[in-house]
Amino acid sequence: MGHFAYSKSDFQELAALALREAREAGASDAAVEVSEGQGLSVNVRIGRVEQVEHNTDKGLDVTVYAGQRRGHASTSDFSAQAIRSTVRAAFDIARYTAEDDCAGLPEAELLAPRSRDPGLYHPWDPSVEQAVELARRAEDAAFATDRRIRNSEGASVSAQHMHFLLANSRGFSDGYASSRHSLSCVPIAGRGNDMQRDYWWSSHRDAARLSDPEALGRYAAERALSRLRARKIPTGQYPVLFEAPLAAGLLGSLVHATSGGTLYRKASFLVDQLGKPVLASHLDLLEDPRVPDGMGSAPFDDEGVRTRKRSVVRGGVLEGYFLSTYSGRKLGMPTTGNAGGSHNLSLSSRLTRPGDNLAQMLRKLDRGLFVIELIGHGINYVTGDYSRGAMGFWVEGGQIRYPVHEITVAGNLRDMLLGIRAVGADVHVSGSRSTGSILLESMTVAGS
Repeated sequence: MGHFAYSKSDFQELAALALREAREAGASDAAVEVSEGQGLSVNVRIGRVEQVEHNTDKGLDVTVYAGQRRGHASTSDFSAQAIRSTVRAAFDIARYTAEDDCAGLPEAELLAPRSRDPGLYHPWDPSVEQAVELARRAEDAAFATDRRIRNSEGASVSAQHMHFLLANSRGFSDGYASSRHSLSCVPIAGRGNDMQRDYWWSSHRDAARLSDPEALGRYAAERALSRLRARKIPTGQYPVLFEAPLAAGLLGSLVHATSGGTLYRKASFLVDQLGKPVLASHLDLLEDPRVPDGMGSAPFDDEGVRTRKRSVVRGGVLEGYFLSTYSGRKLGMPTTGNAGGSHNLSLSSRLTRPGDNLAQMLRKLDRGLFVIELIGHGINYVTGDYSRGAMGFWVEGGQIRYPVHEITVAGNLRDMLLGIRAVGADVHVSGSRSTGSILLESMTVAGS
């Protein structure tokens, strides 16, 4: 692989050395991850190159167990001496930490068998000049859309490649390469007291699937223009429609509230909700780690545990948490193969029809708020209380009437998730989460 200084067999030798050193130091178990990354990022603003960044990094992380005491250390030096010192440091930490009866590697039978390459690596090697040209094309298209696009926070292009190997003392040894490429543009519309910015982006593992830069720049500009002459609305209770990219954030909140670390610390409003309704009854949430080129695709998790397709929520009822080996043991449950997070979640509604595009979702909203940007992080996961700054549009008779700003939307996540009235067919993939726009029954909107 031309992008990398080390081969998979190099990584296997380094991992084997670390595991051998751990055994000789007296560790009862050990795990090691070796990784290397390489990439290019450029940023262009008003036609001028503002930033060119080449990044290369590598690392070896080792975790050792002395019985049920755990130690961890890492190094970016791959020499034999540095690896020995790192293993020794991890073992010294393990000797002095408290025993934890949940610490330890996953059971051997849960580890993934040697897998085929998952095909997540699509090398893309633009020169700096080519990357700058792509960014310029997106920004130029934004400026050409309308004379009111007078400024820009810039356009960016990024091409990133990485590969890793995970190995442990229970016989697991596997890894693969992956890529992640992106293009984005952030135009500013208007002048004086009426200036608005918006942005759009495209991100894929395969650069051939990135959006056309001109189309992306124009769309980002149209979004910024649509926000000019925004006003406040009166405080009240209104139905709220979340644009699809924001709706993915609601999925993120559900994942956080049903993740092992949050649950065993009792820091979630969804403690002990397995088998109970957490979403409206027409909703299903699927996790699929095998989506081709998915940003959340992986044959195994961060501990080497085999991942599998599963139903997380069926008919609104929570069927599974997101657990690692450690958090699972804390809760007296098996790992779900989610050490490191969720894998390709998709939300669907049994009420959605193929024609339920954004225009149709606005008709379903009828009179209320269509939100396209959220500001701040006002979520209390212990209580579920939710309050964030918002921007969007006031909708009347199913039609957008005018842009809205300087408001706050508030509610409780439990009520919000149970009160999802509809999910659109305007599906958008944001990272590893996929959903259409989401229509909520009611939220408190604080305005004028």
